[in-house]
Amino acid sequence: MLEGKICVVTGGAGSIGRATARLMLEEGARLVLSDLSAEGLERAGAELPDGEVALLPTDVSDADSVRTLAARTRETFGHVDVVFSNAGNFGAVAPIENYPENVFEAVHAVHVRGAFLVAKYLTPLMGQGGSFIINSSVAATRGDPGVYAYITAKHAQVGLMRCLAKELAPRGIRVNTIHPGPIDNDFQLDVEKGLGEEIGRDGTAFFNEMIPMGRHGSPKEIARSVLYLASSLSSFTTGSMLMADGGMSA
Repeated sequence: MLEGKICVVTGGAGSIGRATARLMLEEGARLVLSDLSAEGLERAGAELPDGEVALLPTDVSDADSVRTLAARTRETFGHVDVVFSNAGNFGAVAPIENYPENVFEAVHAVHVRGAFLVAKYLTPLMGQGGSFIINSSVAATRGDPGVYAYITAKHAQVGLMRCLAKELAPRGIRVNTIHPGPIDNDFQLDVEKGLGEEIGRDGTAFFNEMIPMGRHGSPKEIARSVLYLASSLSSFTTGSMLMADGGMSA
């Protein structure tokens, strides 16, 4: 589905980033994989199947770093077909009066400023048939006590996506968000630990009770949804929120 396409994945050292990168390579893509952690990026790269992969450590919240990512991508591949803006962090769960201001700012720096900067510097390298995908969350459809940084950041990503979709449609570039529900990975386990401490019960069980399918998703399942948005199968889909949440937002 992605034969010869140039794909950029940020947050590439995480479970969803790794699963998506693997699937893109299996589908014939050439890949730029980036992450804040150079060591994590090297480990992720070592796990990937054979293919053309450039590993570029990047801090998506820093404009100079993202400009470097764009410049090195252009030097290596000339253009970009697909961007999966996937870098993320969670923050904390706390009552509003106790919520750390620096944590709120750090989460928005990655999710909102980061997605904005990746779009600002990489979409100029895209052309007709391009696809820009932001990894948002089911959290963008709801509110929960104490999750101030993460939930507001995920809502903001949808606004960014909608603005980009309308601006870039005349250039033939599609822009969409994907909204995973709880995923069986370390990121989610950390979230559930913090939430469990706040609500006084097991966080994993709490989430499973809210998911009609009764389970967490897997990184591979999210990667397959990303592939749909990245490929020509979604050629008339832009400005959309693709829910991949086991029915949690229904």
